[in-house]
Amino acid sequence: MKTLNLKRRHFLAGSAATIGLGMVGLPTAWAEGKTLKIRNYADIQNLDPAFNTAQADAVITDSLLLGLVRMKTGTEWGWEKEAAEEIEQVDPTHVRFKLKSGLKWSNGYGTLTAEDVKYSFERVANPKVQSPYIDDWATLDHVEVHDELSGTIVLKEPFAPLWTTTLPGWAGKIVSKAAMEKLPDQKFTTTMPAVSGPYMIKEWVPKQRLTLVRNPDYTGGETAYYDQIEVYPIEDEKAAEIAFESRDLDFTDISLSSLKTYKDKGMQDATITEHPALSYVWFGQNQENPALKDPKIREAIQKAIDVNTVLDAAYFGAATRATGIIAPGLVGHREANLTNFDPDAAREELKAAGAEGLKLKLSFLNKAEWVAAAQVIQANLADVGVDVTLEPLDSGTFWTIGDEKSGNSWKDLQLLLGRFSMNPDPAWATAWFTCKQVGVWDWERFCSKEYDQLHESGLRELDPAKRGEMYVKMQDIMEKSGSYLFLTHEATAAIYRNSVAPALKPDGTAVLWRFGAAA
Repeated sequence: MKTLNLKRRHFLAGSAATIGLGMVGLPTAWAEGKTLKIRNYADIQNLDPAFNTAQADAVITDSLLLGLVRMKTGTEWGWEKEAAEEIEQVDPTHVRFKLKSGLKWSNGYGTLTAEDVKYSFERVANPKVQSPYIDDWATLDHVEVHDELSGTIVLKEPFAPLWTTTLPGWAGKIVSKAAMEKLPDQKFTTTMPAVSGPYMIKEWVPKQRLTLVRNPDYTGGETAYYDQIEVYPIEDEKAAEIAFESRDLDFTDISLSSLKTYKDKGMQDATITEHPALSYVWFGQNQENPALKDPKIREAIQKAIDVNTVLDAAYFGAATRATGIIAPGLVGHREANLTNFDPDAAREELKAAGAEGLKLKLSFLNKAEWVAAAQVIQANLADVGVDVTLEPLDSGTFWTIGDEKSGNSWKDLQLLLGRFSMNPDPAWATAWFTCKQVGVWDWERFCSKEYDQLHESGLRELDPAKRGEMYVKMQDIMEKSGSYLFLTHEATAAIYRNSVAPALKPDGTAVLWRFGAAA
């Protein structure tokens, strides 16, 4: 992680200021006191930890629910105890835990118990629930309850990601069994029936503001500093930067395209922080779309795209090319790509496939970097005779276009720019491209039995070297399918008031409830 204290100087001026606060829906008055104003890159969609839609949901859920353990903040990945007073892996398939006494649920649902732990973990692992995070508990057999506060997690076989992503991640969050059993289908979306964390939701104005306030029933030990956290869903980083400049935000991610300008010009009383990212960005092709069923056509399109130029346009040199979906530093990171820019070969292959004059549509989230990336891809493909129409979409629409449950838009999906956040284990990258994820998160509709078998084996292999070989091969299979062109892992940069002490994970993800005041 790198930080940079900024001197006095205004960053945005002239025509940029005309975007204004009306675009992001922020109040014009600066709120004093213990109120933190922070940007989220999208509005909440589903706070149920078994069905969180994206990191924008999880960052809120993190302040509302407890897990047995949680991710540490700081510069190194690791976990620490949260709801657990004691927790120990006694052998490869058994984890014993004892909860802290006196942990409470809101809304009169009593004490947080081992029964809640059992219900929460087995719920995600139950195929009938159809949680997209079922792979996080792929080897769970059951949870034994010994008494009100203690129990044992029993696995069918060893599970490598247990301590890196499952227990400290989304699937490790504990919900109230009593509260859930009163709900239709035992599910919720944006109205959480009971919370155990340091905050609760006071008000949600969709697309405008989410307000968190202290949970009066919280007994987890650490006291949150801020009385209130106002979370503003601002999809465009440029708009968020303007809001920060206008002193209407205390903390926001900034675009990589703005990073150098901030460093060069600076502003008063603010600090920039930079983190290596775990996220991955790719160009995808729906292999079930009639225009893209021929793998030779998909391979030609891969070769037609100049990734380095795409990244220069989108990130202004602040992001490097990815070699796969697994970031440097993680088990299974590949050393090189199999496909490289070769427009002459692309033209020949398109001609051989009878695809001259091909017309396609590229769908992507309507953000500045994606627009820039899409325009380069459009120009690259035009150069080899493929006519591409660009389809920028708002987040509410984009995150449904490949989802079969949301309608039939997946049938028309052809090309896309995708970005997934992840946790520090390679299985968190590969889980979304298995055959059972087709029509859920696998919008390219890629399905490989060999890939699936390797994914399952990788979850159980405890030898890092053997496990790494599996994940390298899985990324090879993805790329050879023609459906994927790996672009970047990005980087993350944020800016915050010097009065704020942010709490960030090693990849720059904010842990809202642990934000405090600078010393």
